[in-house]
Amino acid sequence: MQEILVLYYSHRGSVRALAEQIVRGIHQVPGVAARVRTVPKVSAVCEAVEADIPADGPPYVEARDLEECIGLALGSPTRFGNMAAPVKYFVDGLAGAWVNGTLAGKPACVFSSSASQHGGQESTLLSMMLPLMHHGMVLVGLPYTEPALNATRSGGTPYGVTHVAGADGFSQLSEEEIVLAQAQGRRLAEIALKLGGAR
Repeated sequence: MQEILVLYYSHRGSVRALAEQIVRGIHQVPGVAARVRTVPKVSAVCEAVEADIPADGPPYVEARDLEECIGLALGSPTRFGNMAAPVKYFVDGLAGAWVNGTLAGKPACVFSSSASQHGGQESTLLSMMLPLMHHGMVLVGLPYTEPALNATRSGGTPYGVTHVAGADGFSQLSEEEIVLAQAQGRRLAEIALKLGGAR
């Protein structure tokens, strides 16, 4: 069984909810499974460290996860039109993977959540794509052949699935957001297999 790495940071749960639906989509493709990982929080206090194992949720990502998986779904909350600091901190530390070409030729997709409808979701997705392009990854979006992309009144973009969390910071995923997240997971897994899986 080949695996897709679903890697995300979620502050209040909405990015995690999207990740869970992307995982469902991946599991709809025969021969592919999801490997779910997260990144630790970043502290402004230099002495602060996170535990080696999170108190709940998926384990922290390791270098071997990037090496062993045939694709990547990367998720982050929107922070002023950009990815959240924990995701950026992780991505900034991937110089070794860049030198070794670990991610080159593998497909990737991105997903995000913001508190408001116009909270910078698309610029966040674009900011997440840039380092993936530097790694030589093949970016996978959501085409308008997905009917829910035309029907959604909440999250969803051709750059990747999104969620509008609302003032409470979570709100339930809309029907269209669920459909789009699963479609994105399916599409990523199918393209990963077409690209030849593990090299």
